[in-house]
Amino acid sequence: MSKKYKIFPLILVMVIIFTMFLTACQKSPNEKVRLMEVTHSLFYTPMYVALTQGFFEEEGLDVELITGGGADKVMTALLSGEADIGFMGPEASVYVYNEGSDNYAINFAQLTQKDGQFLVGREKDDNFSWDKLKGKTILGGRKGGMPEMTLEYVLKSKGFVLDEDVVVRTDVQFDALAGAFLAGEGDYVALFEPVAASLEKEGKGYVVASIGKEAGYIPYTCYCTTKEYMEKNPDIIQKFTNALYKGMVWVQNHSTEEIAQAVKPQFPDSEDDILMALIDRYKEQDSWKPDLIITEDGLNRLMEIMELAGELDKRADYDKIVTTEFAKKAMENYKGE
Repeated sequence: MSKKYKIFPLILVMVIIFTMFLTACQKSPNEKVRLMEVTHSLFYTPMYVALTQGFFEEEGLDVELITGGGADKVMTALLSGEADIGFMGPEASVYVYNEGSDNYAINFAQLTQKDGQFLVGREKDDNFSWDKLKGKTILGGRKGGMPEMTLEYVLKSKGFVLDEDVVVRTDVQFDALAGAFLAGEGDYVALFEPVAASLEKEGKGYVVASIGKEAGYIPYTCYCTTKEYMEKNPDIIQKFTNALYKGMVWVQNHSTEEIAQAVKPQFPDSEDDILMALIDRYKEQDSWKPDLIITEDGLNRLMEIMELAGELDKRADYDKIVTTEFAKKAMENYKGE
C-alpha cells in the first residue's frame, strides 16, 4: 500500500475526532417557552429589557412573545396548552381557581405594582378634576377585567355612583378601546401606553389623569402557569424568573435614555422622545420595583377590588394560586451588574 493510502485513515480519524469535539463544545439548543402577554405596552418595560438584553438567552431559554389582547384570551391559551406562561392580571387566576379546575393557574412573579392605565379625554385639560366626569361616559374595557375593575374602584373612591353619575361602558373589547374612541364613542377612554401617547400625537386624545396613581398598590400584572406545567418544568420557571429579575434590576440601574434604546426594538414605530417621556411617566408613579414577590396582602387588596366590582363571591386561597419560591430564589441569587 502506498504511503498516500496509509495516511488517509489517519486523516479520517482526526476529522471524526475534531467533529466530535466541535459538537461537544456547541451549546445545546435553548428551551422554547411560549409567553403570552395581555397587551403590548411600555407598562411592561422590564420584561422587554430582559428580552432585548439577552437575559432569557443567558438562562438557556428561547422565549416567543405573543400578544393575547385581553386576560380572558391569555388564560384560555394557557389552559388549552397554546401558551406555557401567561402574563396578565391575577384576577384571571382567581376566576379559574374558583371554578374548581384541577389544573388551575399559579402566579409565580409580579412585574407591575400599579395600574398602568391613563384616562384620555377628547380635549387637552391641564386643570382636570375628577368631578368633570359627572354625566360623562368612559370606555372602560371588558367587565371583570382588572383594568375595568380598577377604574370602577377609583371612580367609587371619588364618590361617583356608577350608571347614575358616570357611565362605564364594558361592551368594547380591551384591544378595541382606542379604535372605538377614535370612532366617536365615549367621552373618555382608559388606555395603556404607548396607545394613549399615539392619540396625543395625532391630536385625537389627551391624557388627563393617571388611574394608577389614584388606585395605589396592586399586584396588577403577574406571570402564571398551570399547576401541571409548573410541576413538570420547575427549572424553566426558575430560569424565566431569574431573567425577569435581571431585567427589573437593569431598569432600576439605567437612565431613561438607555431604557428607551433597550425597548426600541419592541416599539419601532415610537419616536425616542415619546418613549422616554412614557418611561418617565411610569417611573414617576412607581410602576416597577425590583421585587417579584406577590404578597398575601396584595392579593387580598386585588380581591377586595373584585368584590367591590361585584365580580367575586368567594376569595381564592393565596397558598394555592401564588408561589414565592421562584421569586425568592431569583432575588437571593442575583447580585446585580
